[in-house]
Amino acid sequence: MKFYNQQHAFYAGIDLHAKTLHVCVLDQNGEKRLHKNFQCQDTETFLTEIQPFRENLVVGFESTFNWYWLADLMSQETIPFILGHALYMKAIHGGKTKSDAIDSEKIARLIRGGNFPLAHAYPKEHRATRDLLRRRTFLVRRRAEALTHIQMVHHQHNQPKPTNIKSKSNRLGIGQLLPDAHSQLLVDVDLKMIEAYDQQIARLESELIKKAKITHPQLYYRLTSVPGIGPVLGLTLMHEIQDIQRFPSVSHFLSYCRLVKGSHTSAGKNYGSPGGKMGNAYLRWAFGEAIQILKRESSDVKQLAQRLEKKRGKGRAMNTLAVKLGRAIYYMLRHDRAFDLNRFIGG
Repeated sequence: MKFYNQQHAFYAGIDLHAKTLHVCVLDQNGEKRLHKNFQCQDTETFLTEIQPFRENLVVGFESTFNWYWLADLMSQETIPFILGHALYMKAIHGGKTKSDAIDSEKIARLIRGGNFPLAHAYPKEHRATRDLLRRRTFLVRRRAEALTHIQMVHHQHNQPKPTNIKSKSNRLGIGQLLPDAHSQLLVDVDLKMIEAYDQQIARLESELIKKAKITHPQLYYRLTSVPGIGPVLGLTLMHEIQDIQRFPSVSHFLSYCRLVKGSHTSAGKNYGSPGGKMGNAYLRWAFGEAIQILKRESSDVKQLAQRLEKKRGKGRAMNTLAVKLGRAIYYMLRHDRAFDLNRFIGG
């Protein structure tokens, strides 16, 4: 967890909502200089009210679902801003009474006291591309649900389960053995949805790959040159990592990728290893998939996995290999060098 601890003349905490934002501005002595609610659409009034404090001002707000526009406004007005990690900002959720005014003041006091937990504000110029890639993941999951539902309908009527229906050529005649017309229509609807998903997924992939080859060609080719990482996993790593320099150490990177868990200890006692779901879910998925493909492509990695499975079990062995791959990717990007499979196996 990182905290913001720079000193300023004024500290502005904003409790942001879909239609309103409540602003609290504190000075260096902790005195409230502004405490007011604004409409999100009325940005001119908001900027006018904070104008007297613009010199040496920092603005902080929580990373809610709609922070993009406010971060862009702060950048446009050259006002320093910081993004708060929603999971770690538990201090604003406690208390007997909770309101927008109280929350905005708590955010301002967290910034002033050096206890404001930081989140990464993704750059505006790359944000839409990353969101487009995440939307592709959503469509792929919906397509998988439709494929699974077709198999479930056949199970319900004790019919042979269709196999390898991911390929369009194997979908001909599916559902014709079902006993009634409505069940056949049910399968036909799923097939039509799968065809639509296929078209949109291919459309997104084509655009994302073309964009990556233009904007970050060396990074894209370096990532996709790693055994087990194809175009989709390469795009995921490239856009979710964004800049490897923002991770000061490999430990920070592995933690962000959900490859390592935390620990709770007190008075010499261990209370478990929580926090397995803290971090970037897309990177965790990418490394897990890459290890499975790498096992198929490299016999040496497959033998290494088998040795680890005998010692630790399959689950822990796959996690160990994912951590090894995460370390290799980190140093590869950090030092701008090629991936060394022999070093990965022997390291």
